[in-house]
Amino acid sequence: MDDVPGHRAGAVVSRRALLGGAAALTGAAVVLGAPWVQAADAAAPLPDPGLFALGVASGDPTPDGVVLWTRLAPDPVAPDGGGGMPGRPVVVEWEVAADPGFRHPIARGTVVARPEDAHAVHVEVAGLRPAAEHFYRFRVGTETSPVGRTRTAPAPGAPHERLAFAVASCQNRPDGYYNAYAAMARDDLDLVVFLGDYIYEAPGEGVLGREHLPTTEAASLADYRVRHGLYRTDPDLQAAHAAFAWAVTLDDHDVENNWAGDVSQRDREADRDPVVFRARRADAYRAFWEHMPLRRAQRPRGPEMAMHRRLTFGDLLDLHLLDTRRHRSDQDRARAGDPSRTLLGAEQRAWLWQGLATPRGRWTTLAQQVFFSPRDLAPGSGTAIDEDAWDDYAAERDALRDHLVAARTPNPVILTGDVHAHHACDVPADSRDPASRPVATELVTTSISSGGDGAPHGDGDADLLADNPHIHLVDRRRGYVRNTVTPRGWRADFRVVDTVTTRGAPASTAATVVVPEGGGGLRADGV
Repeated sequence: MDDVPGHRAGAVVSRRALLGGAAALTGAAVVLGAPWVQAADAAAPLPDPGLFALGVASGDPTPDGVVLWTRLAPDPVAPDGGGGMPGRPVVVEWEVAADPGFRHPIARGTVVARPEDAHAVHVEVAGLRPAAEHFYRFRVGTETSPVGRTRTAPAPGAPHERLAFAVASCQNRPDGYYNAYAAMARDDLDLVVFLGDYIYEAPGEGVLGREHLPTTEAASLADYRVRHGLYRTDPDLQAAHAAFAWAVTLDDHDVENNWAGDVSQRDREADRDPVVFRARRADAYRAFWEHMPLRRAQRPRGPEMAMHRRLTFGDLLDLHLLDTRRHRSDQDRARAGDPSRTLLGAEQRAWLWQGLATPRGRWTTLAQQVFFSPRDLAPGSGTAIDEDAWDDYAAERDALRDHLVAARTPNPVILTGDVHAHHACDVPADSRDPASRPVATELVTTSISSGGDGAPHGDGDADLLADNPHIHLVDRRRGYVRNTVTPRGWRADFRVVDTVTTRGAPASTAATVVVPEGGGGLRADGV
């Protein structure tokens, strides 16, 4: 890997030894001989081996705990969405240890995988040491899951010298292989922040063809479960989940392209009925929660799911995860300046405003979905905006920007996905004047695979940069952003792969930018 400030070489070596490459995570079950509590119904017949075909995951770390996830699914793409499991509960054992060999167990217990939850389990482990590496696994009968690694957050207010995390989004499986995740799994990270479009609801049309996806659009709970099951079988995705804790939110394709609040964007009038769409959103939410390492607080209640939440990492960083889909007004560029229009909704907005005014970390991060900085897409003297982005909700965007200034929110960095291209932006104090002083930084990650093979530059990028001088970088290859945060500065490495058409393409760093502590805008450290 490239040199990174504070790089912990030993941690990378131990993790590589643990993972042994992506294939090891999806091969035979790992049995390390640790003691286990016997399953209550171990005598009952179970499906054929392969219960842990979807791997393991962890998420939303706190100083004393983390969520552990798996789903029992020997046939992840069974058309009924049941994963090939029987229609009865199954007891699953779990264990956490300080070492990958489980010679030093820390916690263990059992949890019931229920058919109504697609036999997914979410274990909210507590009582762990802060800022510490932990290993975990699951077992049913004699079958043991792959081993996962996770790291708890530092204690509140505790001095913390380094946090490393990746930002990713948009992984349309038919569009290409997940080469970016294979590279990411070898990085020295504490966390992965995923910004949405984990699945795509539409039929597969990409370079890998329809055989990688059902040929109809997802419209039922079974459909969404099959989509998630299929995506989760990818070995590189499993490797990245097993290597690090994830903090996830969702975007449009996790439900439907460009949806807004209760408004569907589908063509058929029957589908646009809010009652019909809310039922579809309930199914999509349910399947999303079943396949993510999320807490009980995020468990959906029908068509509602509370996705905005905050993670804090010692005295270093506050991470605000936002939802810019569920509460937004319908897209309408003619009303972009209307202060009544919203992306956040009243409740989330009040929660965010309060959190930004009472920071606990030296850096403040907004992890959200769509382009925040002003962006004129028309070359020359014309003006055009992306109506799915914050430009179409300019009044609320500007109010949020101004609140960052008024509340003296320290070192704000906005993390964005959605647009399938790397960007690095200074957020100007005046949206009408791109040359005005920067008040925040926006780092936009490209897609993992969506859009197929990309290129360093596209038609019109020269005009885009000329017309938007606060945008300092555009790269249209696939990849992710690797961030290294210290009390003195924030380094962002824009990682890219040259192709997703074939599996195994290596990753490289296309560009690096540094955000100095205390502001002053981006600084390019090399292209």
